[in-house]
Amino acid sequence: MATAWQRREMLQSAALGAVALALPAAHAAEPTGGKIKIGQIGVGHAHANKLGVYRNSSDYEVLGIAEPDARLREQAQDLPAYRDLPWMTEEQLLNVPGLRVVTVETRVRDLLATAQRCIDAGKHVHLDKPAGDSLPRYRALLAAAEKQELLVQMGYMFRYSPAVVLLRKFLKEGWLGDLFEVHTVMSKVVPPADRKKLAEFRGGIMFELGCHVIDLVVGVLGKPERVHPFPRTSGTHDDGLADNMLAVLEYKSATATVKSAAIEVDGGSRRHFVACGSAGTFHIQPLDEPNVRLTLDRDRGEYKKGTQEVRFGNYERYVGDAADMARILRGEKECDYSYAHDLAVQETVLVASGMPAA
Repeated sequence: MATAWQRREMLQSAALGAVALALPAAHAAEPTGGKIKIGQIGVGHAHANKLGVYRNSSDYEVLGIAEPDARLREQAQDLPAYRDLPWMTEEQLLNVPGLRVVTVETRVRDLLATAQRCIDAGKHVHLDKPAGDSLPRYRALLAAAEKQELLVQMGYMFRYSPAVVLLRKFLKEGWLGDLFEVHTVMSKVVPPADRKKLAEFRGGIMFELGCHVIDLVVGVLGKPERVHPFPRTSGTHDDGLADNMLAVLEYKSATATVKSAAIEVDGGSRRHFVACGSAGTFHIQPLDEPNVRLTLDRDRGEYKKGTQEVRFGNYERYVGDAADMARILRGEKECDYSYAHDLAVQETVLVASGMPAA
């Protein structure tokens, strides 16, 4: 019988429909030796200051940053992540000699168009989430990247959490048995000013925040057979933001629930991901400073039958992502997340958010 991890790989391949977006054998490798030259377009995304991770990494040389909005540029230029970097136009950045990678950190509405220009210029891309609101445009972006053997690394912030890396090991080894249930929560309190920005998209807080854990669900179970969104506005604000959202994902032999709210006091402490299988349960909580509670029906490697805890504590987001991208671009490994996976995630995010996926 196939393990949960093997079934996930098969489901990813089946998710592509008419578009062949399988993971290439290897992305075009960078020359060995020296730092990978990287730049950033945009500072309007909530996670744009991750540029500091690349500045602090021995793998990268940050060449500059582009932001056409003068107000955003003025607000950002003295922040530690951007201080003393050259500011330039997008055209200038894309033509800097040796530039290989661009981190795309614009407002969500501009992510896909910006990333497409980077791919058209022959650059690898780190694209922040969610991948826009048009699945056809995202599919075209991935197809263009695949044709050129370019990496599109999505900015889902838990992919290289040490707890998630351990979960992937358990799934690969089949130590949880056959999965039948996944449950996850991703919530916080969103201030009024930010709520107005998020209300631009009808997908609400699921589109903005729940997408992080949908990425994990699809990583564990594959693309769902059906998705049932339950959007609600439960707060007292009149901004139109869907701030209390639930999605139920159906699989042949499993179900998954994803909950995301913009009104939960201290929501970060209750963020969690639980995978239940016939041979054990893997519970990560909280997600941001992860601890794992394991319950196993027998000894598995160094882990014993019964219930135990594995504590990781705080980790710096995106450090693992940056290190992994460097290894991929140097030809030292293949990407852990295929074009197929990312396309399946984005389709699931859109449907779970009550947005069109056609």
